[in-house]
Amino acid sequence: MIVELIALLALLCCSAFFSGSETAMTAASRARIYALSGQGNRNASRVERMQEQMERVIATVLLGNTFVNNAAAAITTVIFANYFHEAGGALPLIAAVSITVVIFIFSEVLPKTYAINNPERMSLFVAPLLSALVRVTYPLTHVTQIVINGILGLFGVKVVREPGAEESIEELRGAIDLHSESAEEIREAGAMLHSILDLDEVPVSDIMVHRRGVTTIDADLPIGDLVQLVLESPHTRIPLWRGEPDNIVGVLHAKGLLRALRNNEWKLEGLDIISLCAKPWFIPDSTTLLKQLEAFKRRREHFAIVVDEYGALMGVVTLEDIIEEIVGDIADEHDMKVEGVVQEEEGSFIIDGSVTLRDLNREFDWNLPDEEASTLAGLVLHEARQIPLPGQVFSFYGLRFEILERQRNQIRRIRVTPLDKGKTDAAASAAK
Repeated sequence: MIVELIALLALLCCSAFFSGSETAMTAASRARIYALSGQGNRNASRVERMQEQMERVIATVLLGNTFVNNAAAAITTVIFANYFHEAGGALPLIAAVSITVVIFIFSEVLPKTYAINNPERMSLFVAPLLSALVRVTYPLTHVTQIVINGILGLFGVKVVREPGAEESIEELRGAIDLHSESAEEIREAGAMLHSILDLDEVPVSDIMVHRRGVTTIDADLPIGDLVQLVLESPHTRIPLWRGEPDNIVGVLHAKGLLRALRNNEWKLEGLDIISLCAKPWFIPDSTTLLKQLEAFKRRREHFAIVVDEYGALMGVVTLEDIIEEIVGDIADEHDMKVEGVVQEEEGSFIIDGSVTLRDLNREFDWNLPDEEASTLAGLVLHEARQIPLPGQVFSFYGLRFEILERQRNQIRRIRVTPLDKGKTDAAASAAK
């Protein structure tokens, strides 16, 4: 009986090994394993390779687990038959119940519980033996997988072994959201990471400075007036136009103008402003932020002029605009974090129609959709299906929108009030 008990104990240990290995391999963080592998951990490298071929690993584990569990059941039946034969016809049932209880507790729940709480540690521990078993059983598991794929194919099920780019991005977003409720530093980092992932989906038209807010100067103005306008402007790069505002002929840098004035002994006579200008760089308004960021880096420029499909001036975008899209606007302690937003005491907000939905969502944790419109005014127009008059009120997406000011067909100011008191408090806290 001792030999049978030792064999049974060994089989139970093997069953526990396979059960725990399966849980550890599937639960182990790929990011942590990748980091350990990069540090030269050989077992981590084994785990990394096995995680890339989980079908083979799962097949090996199931094969081993099935074999040892059946063997354990057989030995248990033999033990009961030899030493507890007085049980008579109930012996097979007693043996089955007994081995099921033992396997369930000691070979399934116990190892899996440990593995799910220590996935990286256990995966590194079992990696050498499990990787060897995967190689040894490959012929059998490979044939098994071919049969399984064939059966699934009969029902129109296609086995996809590698996730596509979209699935990988969604997995990454999920990993970021998983930690979004942690400390403030982690939440801020998560918001930045989300913004980075969005760069390839957001067009420059969503973040550009609209032409209404762009300072442009007529290149044919008297030189004194032109220099005066440049010096009064808060911007360092100013587009110059000739004939009509859409005809941009160059981009003047304030530092270049000052340098030319110094070289000309601070005299205005003889200055050729156009020769000081950089050639304007025009980009389509559909260009994504990721492509534009790459273009800025490649061309070593910080300023581009955005045009629509007809070549009309839409606005300008700078490298700083894209950086702020990632890290958020930088303001002093007395400013609202989003320009164009004024908080009222009762918890509502007076918001310029040109404020982007992305800024509002990020700052106040709202969920305003930005697929059909990029600004608050655009969203109201899209949802209202009309050009509203001052005083009209609309409610959607958990917010109340009251039109305060309209200039011609343009909505200038809107009072936005969260309908949910909890959201009102949260938004007010975020605005402080």
